[in-house]
Amino acid sequence: MSMRTVTILGSTGSIGTQAVEVIRARPELFRVRGIAAGGRDLPLLARQAVELDVEHVVVADESRSKELRDELAAAATAAGRTGRLPQIAAGAQAVTELAGVRVDVVLNGITGSIGLRPTLAALRAGSTLALANKESLIVGGPLVQAEARPGQIVPVDSEHSAIAQCLRGGRAAEVRRLVLTASGGPFRGRSRSELEHVTPQEALRHPNFAMGTVITTNSATLVNKGLEVIEAHLLFGVSFDAIDVVVHPQQQIHSMVEFHDGSTIAQLGPPRMLVPIALGLSWPDRLVDVDTPCDWMTASTWEFGPLDEEAFPAVRLAQHVGRAGGTYPAVYNAANEEAVAAFHGGALRFTGIVELVARVVEEHRGGPARHVEDVLAADAWARERARVALSA
Repeated sequence: MSMRTVTILGSTGSIGTQAVEVIRARPELFRVRGIAAGGRDLPLLARQAVELDVEHVVVADESRSKELRDELAAAATAAGRTGRLPQIAAGAQAVTELAGVRVDVVLNGITGSIGLRPTLAALRAGSTLALANKESLIVGGPLVQAEARPGQIVPVDSEHSAIAQCLRGGRAAEVRRLVLTASGGPFRGRSRSELEHVTPQEALRHPNFAMGTVITTNSATLVNKGLEVIEAHLLFGVSFDAIDVVVHPQQQIHSMVEFHDGSTIAQLGPPRMLVPIALGLSWPDRLVDVDTPCDWMTASTWEFGPLDEEAFPAVRLAQHVGRAGGTYPAVYNAANEEAVAAFHGGALRFTGIVELVARVVEEHRGGPARHVEDVLAADAWARERARVALSA
């Protein structure tokens, strides 16, 4: 594999920091041209910029541009670096502009629907898009699909990376169904009544992954799995009737593809994100020694079971939203983000998260998603409806 130029959006988050780890170990293969982050950890952003010797660094929070400049100077001094510092820019538009600078790979690790414009910018620039920001594909479905050439989007979600790897074992016409695995989250096995009084602290105790507040909460409610069902439909062109979810607590199998002849191909590995991230950067090539493979010499037991849709109705709701299409996925995602914030702010019980999302979805009258403005208008409407419902 020849050297690739890379831009990392969300460089200080979970996906971004692991991407830096992968790149750091292989300086002969990757050259990071630019990085961007929201601004919660400016010292880390500055250290990354200096270590990777990037040309551009962007902070989404416009008010923190000067602070970033000071942090960059301090990081350069601490590293004994002299000479030029990277160009600094601030604001959401600056993030989109960075995404639109042509490189070999743009890794979009931003969380939330704010990643839509950068996703579109990267595709229009002709860069390969390593997509961890599932929300941009989900809410912008037809917009993103219209911009992407075949093979331009490489999924970074572990489940979709697994499916992409499994699909190498057969032709698309031979696929019977996709099987997404789910850990079941921290509340696997609990009834709906037992979930009524779950606390925010409990919801953030994911059994296998360390992620941000929104994604970790989404994993506890199974909203994340609902989003992944929609994402799988859009990425692989498989109908919702042919996409299943199975609970697999150990998360050693990341997902599976079942073929017409009755065979199933599964992708296995530790419950970590290093391999999907590395593949996002190097696809279709594989890097050497990215993670430790399964130890087949150690006795172990893996479990599989059906999803309890009564206790966790988020997946069923997502399937309904995905079939409706248009602006409905944007409403589902935006209402959920507001509900998660309310839950962590003490204004909503755990089971109320999906109940609120369902209520907002039911009130939505839908419409086509022909332009970014259509998606953003639906997003804004859903947030307002959610806030009104919370204040009632």
